Amino acid sequence: MALFSQKNAEKQLKSEAEKVHREDLESLLERQRAIEEKVKNSGKLKRFSADIKLMFSMVRDYWNGNYRSVPWKTIAAVAGALLYVLNPLDVIPDIILGFGFLDDAGVVALCLKMVESDLHRYAAWKEHTEDLSQSPQSN
Repeated sequence: MALFSQKNAEKQLKSEAEKVHREDLESLLERQRAIEEKVKNSGKLKRFSADIKLMFSMVRDYWNGNYRSVPWKTIAAVAGALLYVLNPLDVIPDIILGFGFLDDAGVVALCLKMVESDLHRYAAWKEHTEDLSQSPQSN
């Protein structure tokens, strides 16, 4: 039996997402640096660093009202996964060498799988918005 299965990841992600309320997004965004540092220093999570930055960007744009073309369940799942990563005493405590970040990586991977299409749409929107802001205005 696997130490941390997809079923366990689903259970943890669902549990975390159900706890997320709109007010929690501001707190999550304030913790972005701490989460990104944890990801950077973890072999298991490091491969998700670009995805996690994109997830934070989507939550920030949602929080600021710039991007609302995403269902709340996607925002809640992303926030739940990111908050799970921050928790050092989750299913497999982070201090257990070699295994401590396994559950974090499983929850993030499952979240990415669940919100993949919404994240792709957001990335396309973000790119388009940035292109428009950088292009010279025609008179």
